[in-house]
Amino acid sequence: MKKVYALLILALGCMSYSHAQVSVSGIVVSDLEKVPVPGVSVYIKGEPKGAVTTDFDGNFKIKAQQNDGVLVFSYVGFKTKEVSFSGNQKLTVGLAEEVSTLNEVVVVGYGSQKRSDVTGAIASVKSENFNKGVVANAGQLIQGKVSGVNVVGASGEPGASQDIIIRGVGSLRSGTTPLYVVDGFALDNTNNGVASNPLNFINPQDIESIEVLKDASASAIYGSRAANGVIVITTKKGAKGQTKINLSMSTGFSTLANKVDVFSADEFRKQVVAVNGNLQDGGANTDWQDELTRTGVSQNVNFSMSGGTDKSTYAASVGVDNQEGVLQNSDLKRYSGRLNLNQKAFDDKFNVAFNMTATKLENSRPDARGIVGSMLTMNPTDAVYVNGEPNVNLSNDAVNPLISQRIYSDETNNNRILANIAPSYEFIKGLTYKFNLGVDYSMSERDIQVLPYTSATNTTESTLNNITTTNNNILYENTLTYNFSKDVHSFTVLAGQSYQKIQVNQKNYDFKGFPDNGVEPKNQIEAATELRTKSSSAVENELQSFFGRLNYGYDNKYLLTATMRADGSSKFGKNNRYGYFPSVALGWNITKEDFLKESEMLNNLKLRASWGQTGSQEIPSKITKASYTESNSGYDTYPLDPSATDLAGYPYGSIYTRLANPNIQWEVSTQTNIGLDFSLFNNRLSGTVDYFNKVSENILLEVAPVDPIQPTSKYWTNIPNMEIKNDGIEVALDYSSDKSKDFSYSIGGNISFTNNKVENSPYQILTTGGAQGGGQSGATINGVLNGQPIGSFYMLEFTGIGADGLNQFKDTNNDGKILDNDRIVAGSALPDYIYAFYLNLKYKNFDFGANFNGAQGNKIYNHVAMSSFNRGSLANSFNTTDRASQYLNEASTNSNTVSTRYLEDGSFLRLNNATLGYNLSPKSIGLDNIMDNIRLSVTGQNLFVITKYSGYDPEINTGTSVGEIQSFGIDYFSYPRSRTIVFGLNAAF
Repeated sequence: MKKVYALLILALGCMSYSHAQVSVSGIVVSDLEKVPVPGVSVYIKGEPKGAVTTDFDGNFKIKAQQNDGVLVFSYVGFKTKEVSFSGNQKLTVGLAEEVSTLNEVVVVGYGSQKRSDVTGAIASVKSENFNKGVVANAGQLIQGKVSGVNVVGASGEPGASQDIIIRGVGSLRSGTTPLYVVDGFALDNTNNGVASNPLNFINPQDIESIEVLKDASASAIYGSRAANGVIVITTKKGAKGQTKINLSMSTGFSTLANKVDVFSADEFRKQVVAVNGNLQDGGANTDWQDELTRTGVSQNVNFSMSGGTDKSTYAASVGVDNQEGVLQNSDLKRYSGRLNLNQKAFDDKFNVAFNMTATKLENSRPDARGIVGSMLTMNPTDAVYVNGEPNVNLSNDAVNPLISQRIYSDETNNNRILANIAPSYEFIKGLTYKFNLGVDYSMSERDIQVLPYTSATNTTESTLNNITTTNNNILYENTLTYNFSKDVHSFTVLAGQSYQKIQVNQKNYDFKGFPDNGVEPKNQIEAATELRTKSSSAVENELQSFFGRLNYGYDNKYLLTATMRADGSSKFGKNNRYGYFPSVALGWNITKEDFLKESEMLNNLKLRASWGQTGSQEIPSKITKASYTESNSGYDTYPLDPSATDLAGYPYGSIYTRLANPNIQWEVSTQTNIGLDFSLFNNRLSGTVDYFNKVSENILLEVAPVDPIQPTSKYWTNIPNMEIKNDGIEVALDYSSDKSKDFSYSIGGNISFTNNKVENSPYQILTTGGAQGGGQSGATINGVLNGQPIGSFYMLEFTGIGADGLNQFKDTNNDGKILDNDRIVAGSALPDYIYAFYLNLKYKNFDFGANFNGAQGNKIYNHVAMSSFNRGSLANSFNTTDRASQYLNEASTNSNTVSTRYLEDGSFLRLNNATLGYNLSPKSIGLDNIMDNIRLSVTGQNLFVITKYSGYDPEINTGTSVGEIQSFGIDYFSYPRSRTIVFGLNAAF
């Protein structure tokens, strides 16, 4: 009987097993051509070891132990797809082709092209590859991502302005800022009243891709504004299909990344006595860097929806971003909304695209230089608080910086709308007319105020500076595009006309003398005792342009691109109102040749060569026209009234403030580029190599006349024969493993070598960076010298401290004297090369990514050390670093002369950002009917920096311009950078 029971149990078990096992079969085809796909890996999700592959006809058959589940289909060249099954089924599964690098569409000026057809030097960064974390603007998204592009933040302030340098500095007066084009609208780089980065108005989460047009062939279509390169920003659009809803939230915590090693209280007491100084001991132990910084909390919420039909698509989003800096009263708040619509009609011949971004920015800025100066120089023995209130009895009668923070504010409110509508109509097959109407309107109000303050030792008078700015930018464009092909020939012809008008108005009022009644000065202007200054300005500029481009391809092997643009700008005089900017480029898809067509290793090899010219119109308005003012001083008046006894009784005369010069010409950059694109091993390894040579001529400057007898002290002119040359090599490499595996990875990087040189300059030096304060104001730190890079440091060579306790400098010309002609070129603020590399890892639902960037060969002038870290400051009970006691015999009266003593190595390597993420399956928590995906992430920014620089950060430049010529590589009490940890949640519905 026991045997019978055992047999029954065994039989029931077998029956149960047989009932649970199901068989799923079917065929796998390509979505596009509907042909079978052999070799596809098919496995049950979570059981990759039981994988089968499709046969030659795309058929597969797999057994499952459960009645239902999910099958995973993966194959190189196709997107991985998951399909649910239930019971015994026969499926037909379509796989979408993975867009390869060659078929990837990149945005170019007034259109788009397949990567395989591009002949210019264009780099594209998609949203999935952007830098992660607390990001305020588009420049931060691509830092370190593109070879030949150096993105340097001016400071660590939230939303700080940036120097974005594409292929070297090619201008003096026009700066380095590239042209930004957002959804086909060219932004204006002039004043919009916001002291921080003008790109802060674009929500980074709304950006789909950023293209960088580097060479003249790619950027010449933008003519007179493309000398510094072009950055094309494309926002996210809708696609037909089911509505997609996305909600993302993040919270970040920022702290001071690096502290300058000033003396502690105990060290300070010893060091002041050691230099025979006057020790003012407050009896406390204070770290002012800790007291004057905070943990900044940043929060971001973004909600988006997109979808549509064959005829109509949409994408909409709203976002709130609140970033706190590590200094008090340092905040950037952004409220943004975006709407992108696309509508088709008349058998899809008529199409209307509409894009709109609306933003409200609230920017609070501290007196960063004053606060940072206090952090580094305040006496560490002074107490911060006495009886719970800020201490008002500090060494050297200093104002407590906590009080300075309370009474000072700099607040800007900016409202901006960027919108354009672009209807197009295809008259005949391939021939499309498009009209683009756009407007960029910005209005800002900025209040810089100081509240009244009085103590036993200090009195601060209340002031208010109110600045109102409006910027109105209107664009009208007409383009006609014709695409046609015949046999092995393909053509794309573009012709267009553009008109852009920019109006900037500004009013400035400066008041002082407000009562101490608890009301902020900005709210009681009428109570001011004095209106110190008032001014207003209005500028109107127009740009009329005509352009054309021809793209020709022969058998997809041989490519030609020819471009011409004519720009007429109201900024220039009647003799040179128009500039002409041609370019031509050739491309050869070598792998299309018969001798490489069947290569299994080499998937792509393309040779590119281009030549072209671009211009720069980023110059002050009205400089070609004469300007006058009134004066009754010196020789500007004549005593017509014989009874007049002094100048007050003399009449006013009209004098020149600017001479007319209708002959001013455009600055022109001529660039040659040779590039090679390649990919190998089934597109796993890809890369580019480029050599470029860029020469800028007709350099435009405001200079002093050679003839001392002139109506004005300076005048605007093109410098004859003067050239700025940049040449270099760019290399980028990327490698990706098989993404269908549970574990996959990608690794890559780029490096760019750039040589910069100024030639044929008629000036000994054009100062770009000067000293400030401490009796050194105006002393040259760096500048433009013939035969040297821009930003070359030109100063005396420090050799030590002499027996008299004073500075010693090298007598370079051996004349027995130390004078200005003993100064040497001691390096440049521009790096010899910049580099970046990344590593991405993925294991099942986990992923990790890290991005590094660095620079090598540049110098930084530590103005903070020159101004504050000297023996005299220490002797007077101001804090310093050990620089002040470096030379035991140095006199406390030794001057802080501009010299190589304060010049440091600015090379660095930074872990820019690192992200660890996990994709949580909604099914695992019972939300699969509501959500498509849940992603959790943690990101670290600026996690470490390897550098020899002794300041807060080697990637900060706050040197002010001199004569409106941009300076580089000067650290003057810079707002310090932070280290940030961000926790993020993203839910897709």
